[in-house]
Amino acid sequence: MRILWQARDERIDGSLNFEIAYQERSLTVASSPELDHVIGIMKAIRAKPPADIHEARAVLDQALGGFTPPSDVTVFDVDAAGVPCQWITAPDVPQNRLIIYYHGGAYATCSSTTHQDLISRLSRASGAAALGVDYRLAPEHPFPAAVDDSIAAYNWALGHGFEPSNIVLAGDSAGGGLVLSVLLAARDGGIPMPAAGVCFSPWVDLECTGESMVANDHLDDFVKYGGLSARAQSYLGGADPKHPLASALHADLRGLPPLLVHVGSVETLLDDSSRLVEAAKRAGVEATLKIWDDMVHVWQAFASILPEGRQSIEESGAFIRERLG
Repeated sequence: MRILWQARDERIDGSLNFEIAYQERSLTVASSPELDHVIGIMKAIRAKPPADIHEARAVLDQALGGFTPPSDVTVFDVDAAGVPCQWITAPDVPQNRLIIYYHGGAYATCSSTTHQDLISRLSRASGAAALGVDYRLAPEHPFPAAVDDSIAAYNWALGHGFEPSNIVLAGDSAGGGLVLSVLLAARDGGIPMPAAGVCFSPWVDLECTGESMVANDHLDDFVKYGGLSARAQSYLGGADPKHPLASALHADLRGLPPLLVHVGSVETLLDDSSRLVEAAKRAGVEATLKIWDDMVHVWQAFASILPEGRQSIEESGAFIRERLG
């Protein structure tokens, strides 16, 4: 296996020193038949650039639509204070423990439907019900529409009998960014904080300044620097990319609940995760980062194929169980 990075996470004189140093990429990325299958899916999605956002959504809906949850999973629509959501819950889980899940898709594509399998697996692993939030998408609804809807869904849960200590926020990619946005808005608005946040490959820097954006661009078969930058501009609609509710990397993270972050070593978004956890730790937040060798963007969505996807979800479920008590 090629060494793609070296990480150092240690305290010197009470402060955190966190560094990721990229190495020469002279060997091949470790692979497996399962990972090759997933990479093939990603390459097929990218094979023909979509004509517009509607075609991009249709392509992703079709590609991810085959990843459906088992038949024993309960799925039904919920109106959460005007925000369309899906209740996606494994059988025999306590209904007073809740994961609020924000799907990825660069704020422009995907839905709770495309993420039903991932969400249902996280529900099963954590022993909690799950609410998938279908926030409004860009470019039709630029920032802060997605943030507003995500906060509204959390407030809806609080207003429907869920104790904040029994709620965990989770999300992938742009949805991981929304996890941080909701936590920050709750803190600043005096809203009771949930028990924890779980982020898979979060996008928290809409300026796309991480070194991995360039260093991993030829290794990441799905998220490319140029495309992500364009999506950022579309979502922001002229807003400041450093706005803390758009890019949590620029926020004061003090007072947030424990965070768990999983990311793949070959992702262009690798540095978003590493810098987020570094900033959280500097702010006194309990934050855990796990970098998975050779894993692709949001590999958890392919858990039906990838054993590493199942393992990541199981570990995240254990984290949620511990935080929910």
